[in-house]
Formats: sequence, structure tokens, C-alpha cells
Amino acid sequence: MFLPKYPDSSTPPPAHAHTVADQIPARRPVPQISVSTGAVAAVLVGGVVLTALLAAVAVTAVSVAVAAVVLRSLLRDQHCR
Repeated sequence: MFLPKYPDSSTPPPAHAHTVADQIPARRPVPQISVSTGAVAAVLVGGVVLTALLAAVAVTAVSVAVAAVVLRSLLRDQHCR
């Protein structure tokens, strides 16, 4: 009842049918992309600014951590007295 029904054929279908798509496709022209020097300069300046901001955030985080350790040690010394 649920078995597939195959058509009766005496010859098997060909393993590979050659079509026009099997030939080497023609090369399409690659679109020209022009990058101006202003765009390159803007990307470089943006990278430098972002790197400087990241370095500033890192230095600030380290200084806050050092200040917290110093304050903690000062408060612990006063609490023990």
C-alpha cells in the first residue's frame, strides 16, 4: 500500500546528461572599485582615534583599580586601630 511505484522501463536513465551549462561559463567583467585617498585617510584616522580611546579606557581602569586597592588598605588599617 505504501510502497513506491516505479515506472517500467527497459533502459536505465543516463547517468549524466550533457547540457549547455556543463561548458565553461563565460567570464563576466569585474566591476571596478575605486577607493579614494580621502576614504583611506578617514579609515586610518578613525582607527587611530579608536585605538587611542581604547588605550585611555584601559589606563583609566588600571588607575581606578590601584586607587581602590590603596583605599582598601588605608581603611583596613584605620579599622584595626
